[in-house]
Amino acid sequence: MLVATVRLTPGVVLVTVPQRGLAVRTPDGRFLRVNTGTVGEKELLSHFTDGGPGNPQLLALARAFEEAGYTTRTPAPAPLDGRTVVVLGDPELTGPLTRCVRDAGATVRSDFRIEDPHRTAVVWCLNRPAAEGIWEEADELPRRGTAWLRCHREGAHAWLEPLACAPGDVTSAHVRLRRLAATPAHRELSAYWAGHATPDEAPGHSQAAAALTAALLTGDLIAWADGASLPVRRRLRRIDLRDLTVTEHPVLPVPRVAPLDLRR
Repeated sequence: MLVATVRLTPGVVLVTVPQRGLAVRTPDGRFLRVNTGTVGEKELLSHFTDGGPGNPQLLALARAFEEAGYTTRTPAPAPLDGRTVVVLGDPELTGPLTRCVRDAGATVRSDFRIEDPHRTAVVWCLNRPAAEGIWEEADELPRRGTAWLRCHREGAHAWLEPLACAPGDVTSAHVRLRRLAATPAHRELSAYWAGHATPDEAPGHSQAAAALTAALLTGDLIAWADGASLPVRRRLRRIDLRDLTVTEHPVLPVPRVAPLDLRR
């Protein structure tokens, strides 16, 4: 069988509609009718599946598909091709995440050595609360051009913090300050984070919850590789591990302020 030089763009399919001919289904779900003219429907379908030469009318129709963006001459690269993702943390989450980012084309590492800061992301996943200060050093990564993404679990909730990939983005320290400011139980929450609590007996991530967490984190990494618009870098997400519902909360960086002079 000949190898096609032109293929349908991933997500685009041709649908044979009884008594109406061919239609294009675009990746976003729109259906567009195709006027094949003198070209037979089977001939056009065969061109996109088996390849091979065609008559001038067929080649002109195939060219129209290409100009509309519905076909491509080269395979689409995986979304994380050429990127390195450093995956750190607890195996319940790092295992599914590693599989996801490898499927997306990334090179996965488990050490903190960064060779190309601007093409590297660090993801740190905890199946427990984040200990005070554990992410302090990693919060400096976006200043050096490295993407920084993290998640942790508090009881029945997993928190996915915003992707940070540029100076001024939201860090873990910012998220802590914003969450403390948003609750009247800020002293209790601070003590909880500091480890002044009895052991957590919650079951943690199920396989389904871990898969959902890994998928959401991978989506953030794909957004980073594609330029990471500001909304992606300003959203804090919470997963309820009991029913797998996801809620989003906007979060902004905390501006630097001068230290308070306690002598006044």
